[in-house]
Amino acid sequence: MISLGSLFSRQPAALLGVDISSSSVKLVELSHSKSGAWVLERCAIEPLERGWITDGNVEKFDEVAEAIRRVVKKSGTRTKNVAMALPASAVITKKIILPGGMTEQELEIQVEAEANQYIPFSLDEVSLDFCVVGPSAASVGDVEVLIAASRREKVQDRQGLAEAAGLKPMVIDVESYASRLATGRLIENLPNKGKDTIVALFEVGALTTSMQVIRNDEVLYDRDQAFGGAQLTQLIVRQYGFSPEEAETKKRNADMPEDYDSSVLRPFVESMAQEIARALQFFFTSTPHNKVDYVMLAGGSAALPGLTDAVTGQTSFACSLINPFEGMEMGGNVRENKMRREAASYLTSCGLAMRRFLQ
Repeated sequence: MISLGSLFSRQPAALLGVDISSSSVKLVELSHSKSGAWVLERCAIEPLERGWITDGNVEKFDEVAEAIRRVVKKSGTRTKNVAMALPASAVITKKIILPGGMTEQELEIQVEAEANQYIPFSLDEVSLDFCVVGPSAASVGDVEVLIAASRREKVQDRQGLAEAAGLKPMVIDVESYASRLATGRLIENLPNKGKDTIVALFEVGALTTSMQVIRNDEVLYDRDQAFGGAQLTQLIVRQYGFSPEEAETKKRNADMPEDYDSSVLRPFVESMAQEIARALQFFFTSTPHNKVDYVMLAGGSAALPGLTDAVTGQTSFACSLINPFEGMEMGGNVRENKMRREAASYLTSCGLAMRRFLQ
């Protein structure tokens, strides 16, 4: 009997990408059209109160789970399967070289033996995973294998949040891997499909800015810095005497006093551009590289007016604000104007949603 699956091309089971940062929960759902193009089916953001998530740790479990429930409801999705991610600081990754031609079981045994050398905890306390990256460039017949390990309670926290929100966790990824996956699609649209292009990706969050320098899918350098959009909120509080909650709301709704642009926003944008220039200098002094081809900005605080121009002014490198949905078709549930305003916030959740087709 002919299986129906061979007659009708079926998409892999629907999957939500849910990214939990210190300031919000972001949800993305993607599909493929009949022609194979990416389709953005849904996206939604729900803010989190300060202190609910600290350094990637869940401090207020019930409140965060409730926020995930709200973002799912807001998006209108019926999908239950979800991909989530841990911050890179909670995951130990290591590339190792193993002989090619091993069965999955043999690989597993070998990976466990190797992992003991690199992981500073007992393997009983750890969630361990691995994937074969490809043939080893250094030794013929061998393969390069990526090991990823995290404390089991960190993984269980994310799984528990998903289940408490009525979702089914299918994938636990690493935030920086997910954002790189979504950025990789945009790099392919650069001249020569982005081959040998050096891209400095800055994700500007509320409290931290993460930098990854990428060439041909490989990370040349990465670094986290303690600056972000929350500092702008603090400046607004100091300048105008608002409460932190009031300042955050007014900042989001662009409901600011007349002198805000000149007194607060412009100086802050300049200082943020200087921080990005300084981070690039660290990259140049600690690697053989002395330039990048593009600077890409993502994250909720990257969309500040004038920031891309200020970064180009400080660094002399072309700088752009990322829209991870660029070139995608829009599903009927997407409010396009709202999505465009918030697009830079969705980089990691978009990468997680892409896992539907790349598992």
